[in-house]
Amino acid sequence: MAYREDILQQPQAVRNTLSRWALTPSLDQTLRRLRSGGFRRVVLTGMGSSLYALIPLWYHLLDEGYHALWVETGELLHYGIGWVKPDDLLIVVSQSGRSAEVVEWISRAQATILGVTNTPESPLAKASHALILTEAGEEATVSCKTYVATLTSLALLGEVCVGGDPEALRDLLNRTAEQMETYLTRIDAHIQHLLGVLQGVEHVIYAGRGISLASAETAGLITKESVKIPAEGMSAAAFRHGPFELISPRLFVLVFEGEEPARALNRKLVDEINRYQGKAHLVGESASEETFSIQPLAVQARPLLEILPVQMMTLSLAQLRGRVAGEFTLASKITDVQ
Repeated sequence: MAYREDILQQPQAVRNTLSRWALTPSLDQTLRRLRSGGFRRVVLTGMGSSLYALIPLWYHLLDEGYHALWVETGELLHYGIGWVKPDDLLIVVSQSGRSAEVVEWISRAQATILGVTNTPESPLAKASHALILTEAGEEATVSCKTYVATLTSLALLGEVCVGGDPEALRDLLNRTAEQMETYLTRIDAHIQHLLGVLQGVEHVIYAGRGISLASAETAGLITKESVKIPAEGMSAAAFRHGPFELISPRLFVLVFEGEEPARALNRKLVDEINRYQGKAHLVGESASEETFSIQPLAVQARPLLEILPVQMMTLSLAQLRGRVAGEFTLASKITDVQ
């Protein structure tokens, strides 16, 4: 199964991306300008999981006092063409580098473009003033290798943006790849366990806060793509504003424990959903089951580990429905139509 093989290759995609990542002269010049206040603001954009992978970097930049805007490329293209000025830094992420919205947007944008892509000959790569190439390798189906490779590249980018220690982070992320590999050695046990947990589930909601919002949003997207069931990613706070009424044995809610200061709130949400006869589990250090247990070495490593239990869920849910997980039926790997 191509999707399963791509999942198993994720730790190596992280390692390969770490080994390739380097401050090229153009990238170094661009980031020096950023740190010296040479840009009016930073605009972060992409589509799908590429957009969601930018959330941790966006929060990091905001924490460090940068004026940063995070917005979907499709919205920029049709409603925000005047938002981006020539003295902005435009960070554009596209795994293929040729998504329809991205291709049209970069042909219009007047700002300095820092592109992040897995495809060196793509329109995004060619249009970028500074370029970061990931090393995920060819990906057959739903975004997984390219997603973790993008997270890896953006974590290193963020570290340089704030004047941190990228070499120390590189070492930490290499150790995170080892954690990912260890988790995936038990892929069949995880899938088998989840067949029982997810029995009777018809809908899935993923809820997170802070940088774990990246995991929640990506999880909703890849579950829809790979399993073909209703699934949504949202903030854990937003779940209480309406979706709470959906709680039933047919709805499974996966809540990401995340970072402080909201971890206790996320644990409380899981307890309440289960008390109302719903089905909910926590992903994080306090998880009650091995499949959902992760032990991030640092905040930058959390999204890389959080996505693994989600992928196990997609494999189990597909098996329960007699589907081939990750197989496209109506769409395609690259969205080239707006």
